[in-house]
Amino acid sequence: MPLLHRIAVTAALTTAAGAAALAPAGATPLPLPLPFDGESSDRLVITVSETGEPDDAATYVLACHPTGGTHPRARAACAQLDSETEWGRDPFAPVPPGAMCTGQYGGSATARVTGHWAGRHVNAWFNRTNGCEIARWNRFSIVLRTPGS
Repeated sequence: MPLLHRIAVTAALTTAAGAAALAPAGATPLPLPLPFDGESSDRLVITVSETGEPDDAATYVLACHPTGGTHPRARAACAQLDSETEWGRDPFAPVPPGAMCTGQYGGSATARVTGHWAGRHVNAWFNRTNGCEIARWNRFSIVLRTPGS
């Protein structure tokens, strides 16, 4: 186990033990950190098609924390994902049903994102069929780069 990882685990366990000792009886204990397996837990597979057809789709692997994978702009994509991530909110959540969206059409591009991000399973679909979907796509413009861009 790398030294830095051992230090981080020790610090987390010490903090958790101290908080548990100060917590009133019956309080919910803090969860322990997940084991480190040498790979990033923030790993996504991104499949993007300019035409919406599977035959022209490009697939990228994006790993963050540490940055890696086959995404051509991995560092910028990870930074964009980090900026969209807030505690308690799913950054990949679909447009809510019944949302008032403009009737514009942004093209036939589609994307699918699967994997894990911020401790959560991800299985998200993206398109550009109305103003809400275009805005959602644009929040992930670097992550969802089309094959020709």
